[in-house]
Amino acid sequence: MTLFQYLPFIMIALLITSVISSLFLKKKNLPVELFSEGLKYENDGHFDEAIINYENALSEVKKNRFHRDLKNKIIQKLKVLYTISEYQKNVQFTHKVAGANFNA
Repeated sequence: MTLFQYLPFIMIALLITSVISSLFLKKKNLPVELFSEGLKYENDGHFDEAIINYENALSEVKKNRFHRDLKNKIIQKLKVLYTISEYQKNVQFTHKVAGANFNA
């Protein structure tokens, strides 16, 4: 048999192996998943959960060292969320103190 007769079998074999390898070797991009989950929590107003997810994503990014832009985005998001969290704590404390003074 000539080489051209074996070519369809070789192509089918290569196609099958590429599909199988893509299914089994598909690597999850954990930092991106954690970042997107943190965005969902942030958009829903659950800032504490968003901070936890962003911190986990940042630690995963530091392990991989491939996502420099993602690392910078996460750091900026954490700065904003820490500021929001502190503001909310101060507002709650102010309301409690003002309520105690008003009732006294």
